[in-house]
Amino acid sequence: MSAASETDPAAVQARRQAMMARGLARRKTADRNFRLLGFVAVAFSGLMLLLLLINMTSAGIGGFQRSELRFEIPLAGAMQIDAERLTQPDPLGGLELVGLPKVVENAAVKAFGPDAGDMLAEGAWREVADMLIEDPSRLSNTLKVSLPASDALASAQRGERDPAMQVVARKLVSEGKLVRAFDKGFLSRSDATSPQSVGIWGALKGSMLTMFVTLILAFPVGVLSALYLEEYAPKNRWTEMIEISINNLAAVPSIIFGLLGLAVFLVIFPNLRSAPLIGGMTLALMTMPVIVISGRNAIKAVPPSIRDAALAIGASKVQVVFNHVLPLALPGILTGTIIGMARALGETAPLLMIGMRAFVATAPSGFTSPSSVLPVQIFLWSDEIDRGFVERTSAAIVVLLVFLLMMNGLAIYMRNRFEKRW
Repeated sequence: MSAASETDPAAVQARRQAMMARGLARRKTADRNFRLLGFVAVAFSGLMLLLLLINMTSAGIGGFQRSELRFEIPLAGAMQIDAERLTQPDPLGGLELVGLPKVVENAAVKAFGPDAGDMLAEGAWREVADMLIEDPSRLSNTLKVSLPASDALASAQRGERDPAMQVVARKLVSEGKLVRAFDKGFLSRSDATSPQSVGIWGALKGSMLTMFVTLILAFPVGVLSALYLEEYAPKNRWTEMIEISINNLAAVPSIIFGLLGLAVFLVIFPNLRSAPLIGGMTLALMTMPVIVISGRNAIKAVPPSIRDAALAIGASKVQVVFNHVLPLALPGILTGTIIGMARALGETAPLLMIGMRAFVATAPSGFTSPSSVLPVQIFLWSDEIDRGFVERTSAAIVVLLVFLLMMNGLAIYMRNRFEKRW
């Protein structure tokens, strides 16, 4: 390059434009690559979520079904019991006393042969009793029923266990007497020793009671703590130590809170082991730091001009906080609270530490009754050998995912409902 071209203004300008064009092209390429990378990341996350939902749903479909035997039970004249007896206390005991289990057994033997006792689930007559209690007029009719098969027959229908029973199962399936049907009682029964008879209502109700205790303890304490630290507390060494402690508590493994609940709550209330009250108190300790942190961030996001304007027209500090700051920060507080509650709903380790892994065959009647929760119930079923429990585990996971999606949907609704724009 000649000396003249180096000093020529037109040549210098051309070189500058060329450099700017190359730099602009690099920036556009980097921007395009970054957008592509972000799209790939979102698409990958969505694909993994879709695969999870498809896998859980496909595996859980079998868990909402059970093997059932279909046959007829002639009830007219089979038992000496008045229809009014079924409207009095303990109708189930009355039906058992007049021989309903034997009537069901005889009908099964007539339909399936002398080995019917090995084909029908133990306690299947109780479902017949529920039908009669619901409609006593059926006592004078021939009742068409679809009752749960035994675990051995259900396993044989899936192609497992005894080959001889598999032959029997295939024959019954071909005759239309053994079917896989939707189990309506799965959502209304509690835990049992047979996969044909289990349900999740006891664990689901226990989760609801536990989450209620967690909410009423963690939410007010967490929100008031956030308000005090952000609006009232002086900025000194003690405040900094409290803030550091809260941030550290939010990162503590959940099992540590279980140990704390074991060492404190069960010592104070030794007779409430595995009760929703103790479980809720333990999970409240774990959820509270999350609510405090999210609450402080939401309060910080409120513009200072809101506070200054309220103080300028004569409002007190309490009026500023509760009439102006808190309503504007509420969407963020509620979102953080529900996300923290959703995390608590899926926790297992702290609840195992306080004994909420016991076999509970009935739904809890209150906050102090023995109970289980959905995550623990899933954990216990996953440890069973029977494949029927594996299917039930997948179905319970689907219910838990639906519960979590509902809670997160509620968080989105709350945020949009109470959000203020300025």
